[in-house]
Amino acid sequence: MKHFFKVAIVLLAIFHFPLAYSQDINVMFKEADNLEIKLKEPEALDKYKQILVADPNNIKALVKATELSCSIGERQPAKKDKQLYFQSALAFAQRAITADAKNADANYAMAVASGKMTEVESENKKLVAYVKDIKAYADKALAINPNHGKANYTLGKWNMEMVNLSGFKKAAVKLFYGGIPEATTESAILYMEKCRALEPYFMLNYLDLAKVYKQDSKPPKAIEVLQKLVKLPIRTPDDTAIKAEGQKLLDEML
Repeated sequence: MKHFFKVAIVLLAIFHFPLAYSQDINVMFKEADNLEIKLKEPEALDKYKQILVADPNNIKALVKATELSCSIGERQPAKKDKQLYFQSALAFAQRAITADAKNADANYAMAVASGKMTEVESENKKLVAYVKDIKAYADKALAINPNHGKANYTLGKWNMEMVNLSGFKKAAVKLFYGGIPEATTESAILYMEKCRALEPYFMLNYLDLAKVYKQDSKPPKAIEVLQKLVKLPIRTPDDTAIKAEGQKLLDEML
């Protein structure tokens, strides 16, 4: 009889463990989400890292860790610190791709991290490789899920940056890319407008879309986008600065 109870307890523990494990992960995700709502990105990043200790291949946590490492890194004043955060973002994204190469979020994360690496990479050949990766992974993300809002923005921004290439970056892209890749302001607008429809609170997309409209000699459209931007609620630590830049651009155009 005692043996029966011991077996029953062991079996109960075995079947209960996955449920308890799942509940713990869900609690940590909720805590991380609450920290983001409170604009506490470093603390949220630490929480996602805790999730990854428990579940190393969790795509959602890897993608969120990629995004937060990029945004925190962008705010670092020293290039060395930026580089550390961006390299960390790339490592998280690579883990996501290794876990599931057919996942749209994982491919989006690789595109974003590659984009950030172009800001700190000094070796031309590597810089152009990252430029290629931005488009390759964003294209794959959209092939998997055409309605991935931020992947649409990423590809729109890629078009915008390719159109505006100048100086040593343009020379490097010509040399290592085999010419300037096909990119247009029309494509940038198309992708960013789709992002606006899919991610109506993503401020950075509004700001860049307004800049593209202005560059494309369409000030009424730029003004319309900026007027909506300045009314959006603050949702990330970067939004205040983005909104201020948008307001300044709007004031100059009115």
